Amino acid sequence: MSFITSIGTAVPENCFPQMQIAEFMASALQMNDYDQRRLKALYRTTKIDQRYSVLKDYGKSFSEYEFYPQSPDLEPFPSISQRMQAYQKYALPLCLEAIENLNQDIQNIGITHIITVSCTGMYAPGLDIEIIASLGLNTTIQRTAINFMGCYGAFNGLKMADTICKAHPKSKVLVVCVELCTLHFQKKMDEDFLLSNALFADGAAAVLVESEGREKSLEMRSFFCDLYFEGKQDMAWQVADFGFEMTLTSYIPKLVKSGIKSLIDRLLVNAGISNNDIALYAMHPGGKAILEAIETALEITREDNRFSYDVLKNYGNMSSCTVLFVLKEILKNTSESDRNKNILSCAFGPGLTLESMVLRIS
Repeated sequence: MSFITSIGTAVPENCFPQMQIAEFMASALQMNDYDQRRLKALYRTTKIDQRYSVLKDYGKSFSEYEFYPQSPDLEPFPSISQRMQAYQKYALPLCLEAIENLNQDIQNIGITHIITVSCTGMYAPGLDIEIIASLGLNTTIQRTAINFMGCYGAFNGLKMADTICKAHPKSKVLVVCVELCTLHFQKKMDEDFLLSNALFADGAAAVLVESEGREKSLEMRSFFCDLYFEGKQDMAWQVADFGFEMTLTSYIPKLVKSGIKSLIDRLLVNAGISNNDIALYAMHPGGKAILEAIETALEITREDNRFSYDVLKNYGNMSSCTVLFVLKEILKNTSESDRNKNILSCAFGPGLTLESMVLRIS
């Protein structure tokens, strides 16, 4: 067995109301009045109240933003090199804050493995080495980097940690997800870019995985994944000259709706449980339409999905680390009476990939 024994999260200090970001984007895209009204309507329908960015000028009016073309944070529509420099500057401090919020004695706990997860930036020597150096950890810690998997990346980090702990029961695995999505906003009028600009935000989450549980740990019981190639063109992530460009079409919720039921049925068979054994839900809040599609397909209610809606409302979609924010919310709101309850969790990403897992509160 393996357990998530602690979850720590962090967001940048720069918090912007959703409609302030809409104003910024409308100004950046030099929209006429009609297009501005449409854009603001899109932002309202997201049901996101606020989002966080490592960039201090992300929520300013675009006229102010352009006034500082030599901004150390982000020049107006910079190159991929400039965006990666910003990633390298901001990713590590956010990771360290998330690790600190684990409320564990990381320096002395005996970490044996570090797994970093990110799809919004990379460099070498990377985050794994910088975390070890910053925290003064053992240089013999085994390191793995999981990159460019999108919103389901945390599942692969957790699966690897689960495998390590089952193979080596004395292992203590630190999984760190960090995504700086706002570095990659695009000055384009395509529907895909308008939608992604309206949803994505910055954040980090750290998880400690061990072979023995503690009070209010999460036992990882079963994993299952599948691919739906018919959605390959509807969710994609490309490195372009001016940032990472995301394709995110409005067809994604329909694909999720059509594919998730069979995925979950097979997951539950593997776990040896039924739908009736699921008490709580930790769905990746990729957007309101995706959460609604899940509810229809699985015949669950908005109340069942409440933790995902809360994270979407307060943080937006932070790609891979978002589902860990949801799991933390669940743990924060559970009591002794919830012990042994099962949690169903899912996330979706390029491919179209559907990842799922069952956890149990211990």
